[in-house]
Amino acid sequence: MITVLRLGHRPARDKRVTTHVGLVARCFGASRMVITTRDDELVSRIQSVNDRFGSNFSVEYQRNWKNYIRSFDGIVVHLTMYGEKLGEVAGRIGHDGDLLVVVGSEKVPKEVYHLATYNVAVGNQPHSEVAALALFLDRYTGGAWEKEELGGKLKIMPSARGKKVETVS
Repeated sequence: MITVLRLGHRPARDKRVTTHVGLVARCFGASRMVITTRDDELVSRIQSVNDRFGSNFSVEYQRNWKNYIRSFDGIVVHLTMYGEKLGEVAGRIGHDGDLLVVVGSEKVPKEVYHLATYNVAVGNQPHSEVAALALFLDRYTGGAWEKEELGGKLKIMPSARGKKVETVS
């Protein structure tokens, strides 16, 4: 199981970005997202997407991120532009157990770097945490997310032009 921990979510400032972190996590193979600040609107937005497009993806609240990371039974990957290059570390990250992917919003406390099994850089330049999460999950899952059927009420049909959406009964 893949869990994404959104560290430092600030509802007034980060709602769009954190929503996008959740949508990318959901689409690219994660089972849940954990946020460190309670945000019922965020949970509602993600649940609305689940209801329409399928998935059992969940959003949970954990106030104490340190205890959450310490008690996590699996591999902890912290996405940061200061870590090891994704291409060099991707093959070392195992698939034998659960995976926690830590995605920051504000300045990440130094302790996260020490708690992580791997500090992974998707490029060593400033960039979007949403893009970093998408690239990491794509590499980690080997693109398996593309074949996943999430079983929703609506299904988007690939199309060279225009929008094609089917209602699934």
